[in-house]
Amino acid sequence: MVVQDKELREALKPVAWGAPVKLDTASHFVLGLSMKAPMTKWDSDYIMSMMKDVKQLPEEVIEMYSKFYREFQERDFNLDNDKKLFDWASKQTYIALGNMMTSAALIGIDSCPIEGFHQEKSEALLQEKFGVDTTKYGLSYMAAFGYRKKEPEFAKSRRNKEDIVTWL
Repeated sequence: MVVQDKELREALKPVAWGAPVKLDTASHFVLGLSMKAPMTKWDSDYIMSMMKDVKQLPEEVIEMYSKFYREFQERDFNLDNDKKLFDWASKQTYIALGNMMTSAALIGIDSCPIEGFHQEKSEALLQEKFGVDTTKYGLSYMAAFGYRKKEPEFAKSRRNKEDIVTWL
């Protein structure tokens, strides 16, 4: 969701402790949503619709993918743990976030990923003010995009590449 409305941005401030200044200054403010467990389980209507209606896979391929997907979720996520499935779905949305931020940087637009928010309060707000069905979707991240008003006062500090990359 791209939040341009000033009133909605103001409503986010109390639940997004990592974003108040950015909510005032970013030209574009993005909320990254992830599907929750009911929609991401191997046999959900959503998954079946993707395979049948969108990808138009033959029935035997759907059966094969369904078996693989079920085994993957049972083995790696314990299907009784909805939080694990949501966390996995959230990781998928970070691929889009990384691409958005890199693309923005390539054309000279600054960005800032934000995870500083209260999950439950944010989702309650999304349901109440943004019309999000929070039984189906949860908040993965926030991100601010725009042009900087002034150069940063401090140089960025980074660890040395040799300290974080291992070549084998």
